[in-house]
Formats: sequence, C-alpha cells, structure tokens
Amino acid sequence: MTHRPHSSRLRDALGSLSARLLLAFLVPTLLFLLVAGASVYALARASLEDELGASLSALAAATASQVSGERMLTIEPGDDVSGTRTWRNLVRLLDGVRTASGVRRVYAVDARGRVRADVGGNLPVGTEVPDLARDRLELTRVLAGKRAASQVLFTGSDGLLYKTGYAPVVQDGQVVGAIGVEGSAAFFGPLRRLWRTFVMASAVALVALALIAVITAQGLARPLRRLMDSALRIGRGDLATPVPPEPTREIGVLARELEVMRGALESRDRQLKLMLAGVAHEVRNPLGGIALFSGLLQEDLRAGSHADANSHVDRIQREVAYLQRIVEDFLAFAREQPLARAPMEAPDLVSNACELLSAEAEGKGVSLDMAAAPAHLEADGSLLTAALVNLVKNAVQAAPAGSRVRVRGELRDGRYAIDVQDSGPGVPEAERERIFEPFFTTREQGTGLGLPLARKIVRAHGGELSLRSTPGDTVFTLTLPCPPNTGDARAHS
Repeated sequence: MTHRPHSSRLRDALGSLSARLLLAFLVPTLLFLLVAGASVYALARASLEDELGASLSALAAATASQVSGERMLTIEPGDDVSGTRTWRNLVRLLDGVRTASGVRRVYAVDARGRVRADVGGNLPVGTEVPDLARDRLELTRVLAGKRAASQVLFTGSDGLLYKTGYAPVVQDGQVVGAIGVEGSAAFFGPLRRLWRTFVMASAVALVALALIAVITAQGLARPLRRLMDSALRIGRGDLATPVPPEPTREIGVLARELEVMRGALESRDRQLKLMLAGVAHEVRNPLGGIALFSGLLQEDLRAGSHADANSHVDRIQREVAYLQRIVEDFLAFAREQPLARAPMEAPDLVSNACELLSAEAEGKGVSLDMAAAPAHLEADGSLLTAALVNLVKNAVQAAPAGSRVRVRGELRDGRYAIDVQDSGPGVPEAERERIFEPFFTTREQGTGLGLPLARKIVRAHGGELSLRSTPGDTVFTLTLPCPPNTGDARAHS
C-alpha cells in the first residue's frame, strides 16, 4: 500500500471546493474585522485620552486660578514637617479639589519643578517630581503660559493607567509654577471589555461564516462530485451507466450535456462493435473462397490443367471485388464526412438517381416511373444522390420482373418528401427496424451497410428516412427540410 506525501494531501485539501470557499469567506472577513476593530479601538482610545487630558488640564487651570503664586513661593522645605499656615492652606485647597473631583493626586510645583505641596503623592516640600522628567515637553508649554496634558499614559503603583493635566500658576503676569492633576484612565476598563466583546462577536461571526461556507461548499461539491464520478466512469470506458440529472441549473446543464455525450459515445461504440463484427463476418467468407480457389488454381497449374485455371481466377477476382466493396461501404459508413451544402433543385436529385439505375432496371425488366414537384434544397448533392440511389436500387432488386418502381417527390408539411415504392414481397415486420442496423442483410451477397448509410446521410441533412411495408407495397420515404423560400418558388413555377 502506497502512502501519499503529506504535502500532496495538503495541496489536495487546499485545492478542494470546501477549502477554497472557507478561505474566500473567512480571510476577507477576518481581515475586515481586524482592521475595523483595531481602527475603532484606536480611535476610541485616542478620543477618550484627549477628552481625559482636556478635563484634567481644565481642572488644573481652575485650581491654579485659586492659588496665590506669591504665597506658594514662600513655602520652603520643612514647612510640611512644621505645618506652617501657608502650607496647610495650600494643602487644604488641593485636597478639596482632589476630593471633589475624585482624582488620585493634585500637586503644586515651582518653575524649577520642586514640590510646594503634594496631595496624594506625599512628596516632601523641595523635592523634584519624577514624572516631570517624563513630561518635560508638556512642562515647557506650561511654563510658557499654556495648559497641557501628558502625551502618554503611565501606570501607577496600583497597576492602573493614569494621565496628568498641567496648568500654569501666574503671579503679576509671570509664570511662577504649575499645578499638576493626576486622574485615572478609568475608561480603559469598559474599553477593554468592549474590545473583548468585539473579539468574541467576531469569533462567533467567523464560526457562523465557516458553517455557511461548509454547507454551501457541500451543496456545490456533492453534485460536482457526482458529475466527476460520471466523467471518470466514462473515461474508464463505462458507457452504459447514465449520468444522473442534477437540480442545480448550471450543474444540471453540464450533467445533461455529459449524458448526451455519453449516449453519443455509447451509440458510436455500439456501431463500431457491430461494424467490426460485421466486417469480420463478411470478410471471412470471401477470404475463405479466395484461399480455396487459389489452392485449386495452384494444383491445376502444377498438373498442367489450364482449362479450369481461368474459372478459378474469375472466382478469385469476384471475391476480391466483393471484399473491395465491403471495405468501401465500411469506410463510407464509418467516415464522418462534412456536408458540402449547395443550392440544388429537387427534380434534379430525383432524375439523377433514376438515370444511374435505369440500365440495371432495364436489365431486370423493371420500369422506373419518376415524378418530382419543383422545390429548392440546400444539400450535399453527391451524398444525397448516393443515398437515393441506394433506395432505388433496393426497390429495383426487390421488384418482380415486369413491374414498376415509382419515385415521387412532393412538398409535405413544409418539408420535401421523396417516396420510393415497389411491389415486391415487402419487409417482414420483425425486420423493419433491423434493416437500418449496420451489416444486417437478407441478401446472400449484401454488406448490410446501404440503408444505414442512407439514413445517416439523410439525418446529417436534418431529414429522416422511414419505411412502410406490406406484401406487394413497400415504400421508403426520404424527407428533407426546405429553405423558407421554397413555397414562394413553387407558387411562381
């Protein structure tokens, strides 16, 4: 037992309809969800950050408007330990702001970034605030007299994210310090929950799309797989099993056309087998006769008996001629000859066929009675004449001596019909359909290809060849389509 490589199995799996539909459904959707979700998340975060920074800087500005820069600058290191009145008043103000607004920390610093009061951070007076090193750009803007907020969020000791808003403390038109307000980015909790919800909803949507893709792929793959199995059966030579119809319109058309192809191949295969069997049967007898008479000829020549040699040669030549006729009929029937259509008159078709058989009919004592109504045809004259000659010849051979074969051509229901009628013994009912089968013949020296070839030629022209037979009255009817102007031609003839 051979094992296929893993890479080959993977290629087959990825090349299947189900896998391709899954990729077609899921990959664009996944990319869209990722891009849309990340964009919305980033936009919401940036908007909330800006809103938080504006709120904190506004709160810092409101606090700075209540702080006296002159008094703030009088606070010196150690005042927080001794609890001077100026320091306590500033702390009381900052603590009131912190309590009222719910922020984590409010502090006041001088222009050099040294603490004058710190509520929530508890840094001693005179020390530098480490966060100012991070927000040096923002502090520069504040010392220039503008409000600012830190550009980045930072993580506090409690693990939460915070942002700082700054506002200048102005004394006599000069910036002497700044107020910093640290607030929690509490919106990140709901934002993260929203993001998780979005991710879960996206996963559910992807699973739903995957199920839809699988169901859709299976709905398409099943009939296609049945169609593929039928095509493989036909490729392996199984022409007997019909192709099942499919309900889907497009696949149904493919199934229908594949069934038509299978039927044509089956018919062609059956005809080929019949022809091969017929050729083998028909060739065997003349080959046996040739072998027999060539042996007799050899013996007579050795014995010096030349009198019988000529009769043996004549028999061999007749058998060879018969073999040649079998081969020619076989090739004519088997060959797909393209039609060389050209305008022709129906009476000319009938008269040409009768003229070709006039000598044979006269030799048998049979008269040909011909009559044809005028009509224009679009046909291959040589092939159609050969088909009609075959019908007239069969009628002449079947007609008793002294009788008449009638050939009539006329318009019927918009088509041109040619009847070939004889008064012979007729065709038995059991043989009426079989006479159109290749190699079926009731004559001792017949190939059985004349009538099948005639029907094949007529059907190639879009017509039909039929038979009506009773003892003493047999009629072969050849019908052909007429161009639209045939009726006009008849009216003006």
